Amino acid sequence: METKLLTSEQYKEAGAILKKGGLVGIPTETVYGLAANALDGAAVAKIFEAKGRPQDNPLIVHIADLSEIDDLVAYVPPVVYDLADAFWPGPLTIILEKSGIIPDEVTTGLNTVAIRMPSHPVARQIIKAAGVPLAAPSANTSGKPSPTTAAHVMHDMNGKIDAVVDGGPCEVGVESTVITLATRKPRLLRPGRITPDELEEVLGDELIIDDAVLGKLKEGERAASPGMKYKHYSPSSDVFVVKGPLDKFKALVEKEANDKTAVLVFDGEEKEFDIMTLNFGAEDDDLAHAAKLFDALRTCDDEGIEKLFVRCPSDEGVGLAVMNRLLRAAEYKVLEV
Repeated sequence: METKLLTSEQYKEAGAILKKGGLVGIPTETVYGLAANALDGAAVAKIFEAKGRPQDNPLIVHIADLSEIDDLVAYVPPVVYDLADAFWPGPLTIILEKSGIIPDEVTTGLNTVAIRMPSHPVARQIIKAAGVPLAAPSANTSGKPSPTTAAHVMHDMNGKIDAVVDGGPCEVGVESTVITLATRKPRLLRPGRITPDELEEVLGDELIIDDAVLGKLKEGERAASPGMKYKHYSPSSDVFVVKGPLDKFKALVEKEANDKTAVLVFDGEEKEFDIMTLNFGAEDDDLAHAAKLFDALRTCDDEGIEKLFVRCPSDEGVGLAVMNRLLRAAEYKVLEV
């Protein structure tokens, strides 16, 4: 299969491919998504094949207008409209009980469906051109760092999908915040750009943060949301998250380093190291950490890095999303120095 690289002006061609049951890598404000017609089970099944995605990992359905939600779910609680007023279009995914038109391929057999309305203008143009809601997980090989540029998508998906639409680098850089309203109280399943504090401004103190946000799924527990798996977002290199001051971090790296070792550090710390150094922004800049994380992890693969030591960021604000991704990329290898 030849994978076409389309410009953002060719969104109508992308929509036509999706209408016919094809797969298209599309830009969103979070990461690039691998889109298929969400109402076509056979098309959605191709997503799992292209990504090598486990069959128990549900997908998110993307819509372009709030009115589309009515047909996709069994019931729309009033709080959905409050959340939509505050955060849609934008990087928030809401899980609700699904309606009968959502195929099992999307929800992997769950009775709930995850829905969001992206704010990226090209994503919304493509959804409208397709004329159907789009199921779209991240457009990467399953388990690997998510793609934040069209080049990342082509690297992983060239020859496996019909097209990729280049909409430029993703602004947010980590996947959407996911909450479920299908439980007794709203529950945060995956952190993202929309923070717990921002959600609580709408939900009050009802919001529960799931243990799996910074921990592992319990034995036998099914993933209710994408991104809850034990290992995810991971480069080929061994990743270690290191908690402690810079001098102790440096001493640890000097002891462990070889020519296949790299570090991911904060602004101004590069001069402390004579090995490959990646930077993810100022120590207190959680938005920069989110925007730069996956690109840094992909660079490690490009450079053949075997060990990556990461300065541990704060888990406050958007930092909660960054830590969530880092812990899964590192398979929970956290060192305290």
